Amino acid sequence: MSKTRSELREKAMVILYQVDIMSSNNIEFSVEELIDENLEIDNEFVRDIVYGVITHKKEIDDMANKYMKNWTIDRIDKTGAQILRIGIYEILYEDDTPNIVAVNEAIELAKKYSDDKVRKMINAVLDKIINEK
Repeated sequence: MSKTRSELREKAMVILYQVDIMSSNNIEFSVEELIDENLEIDNEFVRDIVYGVITHKKEIDDMANKYMKNWTIDRIDKTGAQILRIGIYEILYEDDTPNIVAVNEAIELAKKYSDDKVRKMINAVLDKIINEK
């Protein structure tokens, strides 16, 4: 059974969360294996997000930090950080996803996985990026 884009974004978030945890704990891993472990069938959309966020992480984090008032992306919870990174990646690098969809999807994931404060921060940062773009 095929998954919706919302479900696929959630899978990408889980994979990026695992990458972050393993990287910060100096655990060897393969991004390919993490993708394979989390997906029943291969999916280009998930691969694009995962590899895109990893490839552009510095630019994405710099952009997030530019708009976070008295905070940085590494200070919010790891799940919230991955959600924000995916939203920024989709706004800046994905032509297939309308900006409003990227924001709405990030907010829906944040409602499920982060507290209200982080959700509001994600919304504010993504809105500021869209307005600057």
